[in-house]
Amino acid sequence: MPDELLLVGDSVLVSEGEAAPDFTLQADDGTEVSLGDFRGKKLVLYFYPKDETPGCTQEAMEFRDLIKKFEDEDIIILGVSKDSVESHQKFKQRHNLPFTLLSDPEGKVLDLYGVWKKKSLYGRTFMGTERTTFLIDENGVVRKVYRKVKVKGHAQACLLDLKSP
Repeated sequence: MPDELLLVGDSVLVSEGEAAPDFTLQADDGTEVSLGDFRGKKLVLYFYPKDETPGCTQEAMEFRDLIKKFEDEDIIILGVSKDSVESHQKFKQRHNLPFTLLSDPEGKVLDLYGVWKKKSLYGRTFMGTERTTFLIDENGVVRKVYRKVKVKGHAQACLLDLKSP
């Protein structure tokens, strides 16, 4: 039985065992992509703060380096941030990223998934994306949620958690 939805500010926290909320965003190639397009496939949906920052680059490169293993398991990787399509195109090209990056400039999907949070750094408070990953099964159900992701080894953990038995 799915956990109840938790409200945090104006955001809803998506929980394990419930249907992943559907959305449509513009992809790095300019096409519109909906979560429902991937029904029947396992999915890594990862939210990250910003293209070309050290942690986000490391995270993307770890997914890139394991892409063959993800593909062998028929797992799709989607990255989401507030960056523009143009920024995503440059980021993908610069780091040879073989998976789709989705642009959410208005933060609607970030809110939908409860990853747009109040953060603080050096005593300054601001709103930003909490690095979070959702593992979604073939039926569109969230199987695992990683919040406040530590980048090193994260892609490998996602792969192990999604691998076929």
